[in-house]
Parts: sequence; structure tokens; C-alpha cells
Amino acid sequence: MLIFFMLRESVVIFFLLFIVNSASADVYKYTDENGIVCYTDAPFGKKTEKVIAQRNTSASESKAFVSRDYSPYVQKAALKYEIEPELIHAVIRTESNGNHRAISKKGAMGLMQLMPSTANDLNVGNPFNPEENIEGGTKYLRYLLEKFNGNLTLALAAYNSGPKTVEKYGNVPPISETRQYVNKVFSYYNGKRHYGLSNSTESHQKRSEPIYKVVLEDGTILFTNSTFETKNKIRF
Repeated sequence: MLIFFMLRESVVIFFLLFIVNSASADVYKYTDENGIVCYTDAPFGKKTEKVIAQRNTSASESKAFVSRDYSPYVQKAALKYEIEPELIHAVIRTESNGNHRAISKKGAMGLMQLMPSTANDLNVGNPFNPEENIEGGTKYLRYLLEKFNGNLTLALAAYNSGPKTVEKYGNVPPISETRQYVNKVFSYYNGKRHYGLSNSTESHQKRSEPIYKVVLEDGTILFTNSTFETKNKIRF
């Protein structure tokens, strides 16, 4: 029985070595509460043993990895959400370095590193599908730009640390990871730092006109945005 387990484990290790040679990630081993041996690249605070260490990629390897062409998907999303494609490429490079199967220790997935809850809110069925991930990530970035009045710096900070954190501080949070993230995106992107609001947002703002309640002489109640003079007019 012991020999069988060791043989099985060696096969698993061989398989993991094959995966790691392709994905370049640390692999950890731990035993769960049922005594089952598990392997993962995200230990999540468990008592683990590192069995495979991430190998360092050379500059040429890293550059070749980024060169994978997602431009058709980026161009499509950029046009749809009115965001410069160079910005999307910069976010992808910062988030995953072009690895569409990337998973962070916090559970963010794919090219633009969408958290499971965010991917679900954005109706991204498969976060590891490059087209779906770029569509969802760009849509989320556009949402953040709208939320922070077109301020790209704050939108990027919110993309990394969450919109509530940015709202709490009213600026880029004093979190080293977030500040490094914003600086890194801008190091890859030299475009505009402020985006205009979408037409839907502008039209919504234009519709915020005063509404009046008018009681006519026969008792009829009338709601109107007209400013004509009449008695018993109440503004809402």
C-alpha cells in the first residue's frame, strides 16, 4: 500500500513538473482533514510544504510571453467601452503578463485578473477565455472610470484594491501594492489620464430637472416640469 502511494505521488510530481515548466509557478503540498494529499499553487494559509519552486524567467522569455496576440479582442473591447487599447494592453501586462491561465493567491483569474465575484457580476462565464476575460475586465474598468468621474489614476487604484478602499481614502490608498500597481500600469501606458463620461451617464445627469406637482381648480393633480405660473404648485 505504501509503495502504491509513493508511486502515485511520484506520478503526480512528474505531472506537476510538466505543468510548472509551462506555467512557472510555485507548487505546495498539504494534507487535508480527510488525510488526502493535495497540491496547489495557492496555499491559502494552510500548513504546506513547497515541493516545486517557481523558476526565474529570462527577459527574453518574459518578452516572448507578453507578445501573444490578443489585439483583436482588445480592439473590440476598446471600441465598445471607449477605452484606449494601449491602456487595456497595459493592464493585461501588469495583471498577468499575458498569461490567460494566471491565478493569483487571492483567486483572481485570467488576463485581467478578475475575482470570482466580479466575473460573476460581469457575466463572464469562463474567466480563462481571453475574449471573455478582456470583455469583462474592460467593462469593469469603464465602470470604475465612470464611478471616479473619469480619473484614471483612481480607477486603476480601485481596480487593484477595490472601489470601497479608494472611496474610504478619497485618493490612491496608502497601500504599497496598490501604488506600485498604478505606477506599473502607467509605465506601460502613456495615454490620457482622464476619460470623459459615457453618453448614458451624461444624459442621466441632464434628466435631473425639477418636477412640479400642480393641483388644478377642479382638484385634478398634475405632475409637470413646466415652469408656468399657477397656484398650489409644489416642487419635488
